Amino acid sequence: MASFNKVILVGNLTADPELKQTPSGVSVCRFSIAVQRRFGRNEQGQTPADFFNIVAWRQSAEFVARYFTKGRAILVCGQIQNDNWTDQQGVKHYSTSIVADEVTFADSKGGDGGNTAGGNTANGNQYTPNSYGSPTYNSSENNNFEEITGDDENLPF
Repeated sequence: MASFNKVILVGNLTADPELKQTPSGVSVCRFSIAVQRRFGRNEQGQTPADFFNIVAWRQSAEFVARYFTKGRAILVCGQIQNDNWTDQQGVKHYSTSIVADEVTFADSKGGDGGNTAGGNTANGNQYTPNSYGSPTYNSSENNNFEEITGDDENLPF
């Protein structure tokens, strides 16, 4: 049987991200986000939120630590991971987190958080739609197309 584990979340950081290095020098960043539920309100009229622990590695970790602060909107694509361990007293512990494969800004350029690097992704690319220019059409007669005449029965596809 096939399996599939993919999560896409858009939420706001609940605290500043925490960047650390493993003993071998790999960057790891841990942070949590609050994601508002789509429906329902509590007694105070507020929309309830769910809180998710996120772990980002390598370039994604450095990207999050550099550009995100508490309250900033973020989009996270990743996988759910369950961990369990037994502490020194013999008590078994369980945790669930999201391991981020991709992270990017979810607010507008210059939005909350004060950072105006909007559009960046974890690999450092910046999306700038105006840099592509407008499509052009060349109407020259030398277009190397062969005209097929006849009925549909003679078409090559």
